[in-house]
Amino acid sequence: MTLNSVLINQNAEINALVLHWPPSLRLAEDQFFDFCQANRELRIERTQEGDCEIMAPTGVETGGRNLVLLGQLYIWTERDGSGVAFDSSTGFILPNGAIRSPDVSWVKKSRLEVLTPKQKKQFLPLCPDFVIELRSPSETINVLHDKMQEFMLNGTRLGWLIDPETKRVYVYQANQPVVKLDSPLSLIADDVVTGFKLELAKIWDVGF
Repeated sequence: MTLNSVLINQNAEINALVLHWPPSLRLAEDQFFDFCQANRELRIERTQEGDCEIMAPTGVETGGRNLVLLGQLYIWTERDGSGVAFDSSTGFILPNGAIRSPDVSWVKKSRLEVLTPKQKKQFLPLCPDFVIELRSPSETINVLHDKMQEFMLNGTRLGWLIDPETKRVYVYQANQPVVKLDSPLSLIADDVVTGFKLELAKIWDVGF
């Protein structure tokens, strides 16, 4: 049985498989990128401590919701023109050394323009300006809160954590308390991605 099949079979019970690397065997950033490219069927992140967190592909409902989120942000991004949107396959090297792949993210173009061609072909050495995390059935809300806090501590200015199970949204803003919203019909950003409106009807009910 392969590692991928184990993850898929246990997906309803685990958040991620964690591989603890001894310091002498921890991969450099280029090596970690090659490791992820060799296992493209898996979503792999690296913690601040250098351990690997390996997650199986998402279920159908979560995949559909992710597409709804990305589609709405992409349409707004094309119209606004000041930044670039990314999907969950994009890795970011955070200032604390972790490598994370938020479900949906956005970065100002001015921050991307200073990167070298090589940097743009690998994981981006920066923290996104805006992130959205969508809770899947296999994830605990506390783990996602920790992940959102990590983004904020490393430079993210606005983050939305969406929990379809409870129809609850947590809004993270730099240097402000987390705001909890129950069953909102939409979210409107008044900073960072100013004017972006996220309709949530298809998140609460995927329609199939």
